[in-house]
Amino acid sequence: MTVETPQERAPITSYDQIDLSDWDFWARPLAEREHAFDLLRERDTPVFFAEPELSFAPRGDGYHAIVRHADIIEISRNPDVFSSGEGGATNIADMPAEFAEYFGSMINMDDPRHARLRRIVSRAFTPKMIQKFEEDVQTAAVGIVDDLLETGPGCDFVTEVAARLPLKIICDMMGIPEKDYRFVFDRSNIILGASDPEYVPGGDMDNVVSAMLNAGLELQQLVQDLAAHRTENPTGDLTSALVSANIDGERLTLQELGSFFILLVVAGNETTRNAISQGLLLLTRNPGEKARWLADIEGRAPKAVEEIVRLAAPVNYMRRKVTRDFEMNGTHYKKGEKTVLYYWAANRDGAVFADPYRFDITRDPNPHLGFGGPGPHFCLGAHLARREITVMFRELLQRVPEIEAGRPKRLFSSFINGVKHLPCDF
Repeated sequence: MTVETPQERAPITSYDQIDLSDWDFWARPLAEREHAFDLLRERDTPVFFAEPELSFAPRGDGYHAIVRHADIIEISRNPDVFSSGEGGATNIADMPAEFAEYFGSMINMDDPRHARLRRIVSRAFTPKMIQKFEEDVQTAAVGIVDDLLETGPGCDFVTEVAARLPLKIICDMMGIPEKDYRFVFDRSNIILGASDPEYVPGGDMDNVVSAMLNAGLELQQLVQDLAAHRTENPTGDLTSALVSANIDGERLTLQELGSFFILLVVAGNETTRNAISQGLLLLTRNPGEKARWLADIEGRAPKAVEEIVRLAAPVNYMRRKVTRDFEMNGTHYKKGEKTVLYYWAANRDGAVFADPYRFDITRDPNPHLGFGGPGPHFCLGAHLARREITVMFRELLQRVPEIEAGRPKRLFSSFINGVKHLPCDF
């Protein structure tokens, strides 16, 4: 079963009708995009697309669309061949210098620099450390559901429930005060939703670029100001730990700290909130699976959460650049070419997942790529994201078991598989 209800539209019947660089493709209903990726997966080799034309970056020679699970696994395991640092991983076009200042986080780096930064910040994301946040996550989820019950049906599940938990946890981790939660929420929306006219009206590319850079500057300034204060007045928060971290003589610069914070609020807030929102959609449209989960809330939770992440796959893709000629699964990749790894498509690969469009909360095994592929860039916050999704649905299923989602308003984006608004009833 697909996540979106198909709408009337001229169907895509052949792979040569597909252009992943055309914004019109990403405006199609989700069911049509799913079918398009089915057609791309049926090809013997990855399809090569021209790059989108952008006013703020030179147009490259194009990219291989990697849509098969096996191909993404192998590329992820060969970071020396498929680089994240040559031009950036989060955009198809090479990242301009002004973007790198704010968005040049470790996700857009290769080793050894990537390893250096990850080594410094990873101490906050071990399973042992995440257990320490368990009580905070539980307390926050209880308060959110309290407010939901007080507000009553008809509210926006995204803003009133799904977005609040990861936003609060990440801001609390960093030591960002509650008065700035909304500020962080709005700026992260702009960074990931700049192509959506709700967040950047007008649709002019120059406005989009300006809005993204301003949002990045504001978030970076927020954490840098906090870091300066924590240097003199340390507390137990993550910002204090990061400004004082010294591993083999290495410290984070203020620019690195700012870029990491942007990565944290974008990757840890936006993606988890979209998984929670789409989880409610999946449960609403699959009442049999919801009943199974309600029958054993604790026991079913681990596999149910993995299945939500598989089908939600909040990040559509990451990009890599080929560092040397390389042969892989029958395709020859030339030095300098780009590959775009469509995790969302790989999570629906019938060669790996039986009946891939079926929502099955007992699916096992479930080697999804919702947190990225194996290797150095596997999601640093995967443990925290799983915990937040688990606790939020445990609280909802126990206290508001009849809750259901209405029609979603989806984010217009090629990068994020997002839900902006979702009415709920109970």
